[in-house]
Amino acid sequence: MSGFCGFAGPVGTADESADVLGRMARRLTRFDGSRAETLASGAAAVAAASPDARPSVAGDGDRLAAVAGRPEFDDPDLAALAAERGAAGALLEAWRRGGPELARGVRGTFALALVHAGGREALLVGDRIAGRIPVAWSAGPRGLVFATAADALEEHPGSRAELDPQALYDYLYFHVVPAPRSARLGVARLLPGTLLRYRDGHASVERYADPPEPATDAPALAGLEREFRERLREAVRRAHEPGRTGCFLSGGTDSSTVAGLLTEIAGEPVPTFSIGFDAPGYDEVSYARIAARRFGTDHHEYYLRPDDVAALIPRVAEVHPEPFGNESVVPAFHCARMARELGIELLLGGDGGDELFAGNTRYAKQRVFEPWTRIPRPLRRGLIEPLLLGAPGGDRVPLVRKARSYVRQAAIPMPDRTQGWTYLERLGAEVMLEPEFLARIDRDEPRRLLREAWSRPASGGMLHRYLAMDMQVTLADNDLPKVARMCELAGTRVGFPFLDDDVVAFAARVPERYKMRGTQLRWFFKRALRDFLPPEILTKPKHGMGTPFGIWLATHDGLGELVRDSLAGLGRRGIVRPAFLERLLGLHRDEHAVYWGVLIWVLVQLEQWLRLHATTRTAAAAR
Repeated sequence: MSGFCGFAGPVGTADESADVLGRMARRLTRFDGSRAETLASGAAAVAAASPDARPSVAGDGDRLAAVAGRPEFDDPDLAALAAERGAAGALLEAWRRGGPELARGVRGTFALALVHAGGREALLVGDRIAGRIPVAWSAGPRGLVFATAADALEEHPGSRAELDPQALYDYLYFHVVPAPRSARLGVARLLPGTLLRYRDGHASVERYADPPEPATDAPALAGLEREFRERLREAVRRAHEPGRTGCFLSGGTDSSTVAGLLTEIAGEPVPTFSIGFDAPGYDEVSYARIAARRFGTDHHEYYLRPDDVAALIPRVAEVHPEPFGNESVVPAFHCARMARELGIELLLGGDGGDELFAGNTRYAKQRVFEPWTRIPRPLRRGLIEPLLLGAPGGDRVPLVRKARSYVRQAAIPMPDRTQGWTYLERLGAEVMLEPEFLARIDRDEPRRLLREAWSRPASGGMLHRYLAMDMQVTLADNDLPKVARMCELAGTRVGFPFLDDDVVAFAARVPERYKMRGTQLRWFFKRALRDFLPPEILTKPKHGMGTPFGIWLATHDGLGELVRDSLAGLGRRGIVRPAFLERLLGLHRDEHAVYWGVLIWVLVQLEQWLRLHATTRTAAAAR
């Protein structure tokens, strides 16, 4: 994955500055083994590394530039300059011409850094779609320090080491630390479509790209379907690197579509990779095989074992700069490992399709409540709710009990209603967490973050806002880092054709009623691909890439020992109540191994991350 890092502001002597920059850069390259380019001038320094050896830094005496990813310049002159001198050189010219306004003329997958040699001025830009390359930063009396991986900032003497208790609470709520917060006090991360201006010790973040506005008309379906196929095919073609590219293939609609298009473009069987599980309800390899046969891919499979999970748990904590609790890192890593063993350097994934074309079951669930919200509020609150909820003995009548449950859920405004599944909401923070820890927490912050993302689109209905919120919180903070970091750990890279700028812009033009017809998910998507994808895949239920961790934990001694040790360590940190951890193990053993196994995974990953990243000072900050 690599990326860039740097700082604006004096660190010490030239040798001390070079040493700090070198340590920061090694945090970026420790897994993929790429070589970092470094550049220093005056009180500023940058370093960048790319696994495919593209030029990533440039300087003109007054300014330094660093680039991660593949920025594409709208201006033809800048595009030509980038082709001649590299994107970092073109970036310097763009800054000379337009300053921060340059961000509006850059597309693609990128993160950008520009620093004045005197250390007084800097500009950081994250890409506009789902923050595909994250940017972390910290500003203080000693200047600005930044990197595409938050843990690289720990090497700078001006960065604080303490953990942020609020970030740990947010992790327990979301199972990730959502931007703009980071796990470290004083360190923030750019949201998608934002940039940071730094000047004379002051930093400000502003938005330069808003979520696309929803379609207001209803174009002819046939034309939309043709355009979708063309744009997605072109996105796959742009991502393809001949001889070096393969595909994740879960057997779902998104990965199958990408694999099929890549095979057509390559004109030969392309490598595809799937993970199987010897556990009821988890194995979807049969669908991946259907897609592989349909498109004639060079298909590879690996059946995961409990030992694989136990071995990977500490490594997940090692590669993620923030605590990360998505258990589907395991299949993602082993797909990438298989690819690397075959010499594949780039894997294409189907991530983003759900959030662009309404593929998650939670969207249909929330659609069920829309009729209730259309009833006039005085009628709901003044008549229906009192009669239905106040009737004595109603919970003993099945239909009344079901109606009450519906009304209670429908009465919760969006997007708060989407979070009823979270363990902290269901169990109660007081039950799970220590009082001293909770006293330092703003419990409303997770919901406030969701509300801000929900309200960011200037217009649009429930589905459009839900998709936009998921692009930021689910995709940018969870799904993309999962795949990118696991590929990094395995020594490969990843591309996301569905997140190509043209595909995202096209998706915004598809009316909401086409994306989801009633509660039918992916209505437009499946219609557009009905003669391309196998019918078994078009009709299969939504599954995902979870692992049978909770099931295996009940029977595998190695996993059990690792979990008990991790939870015992977490219980001594003053965050989670030890009594709750003991109760949790009992609930897993006696009630529902799969459901409680997810929470156990989240807590184990927190403890593993703290063991690797928390110093004496940082551990004390959580108490």
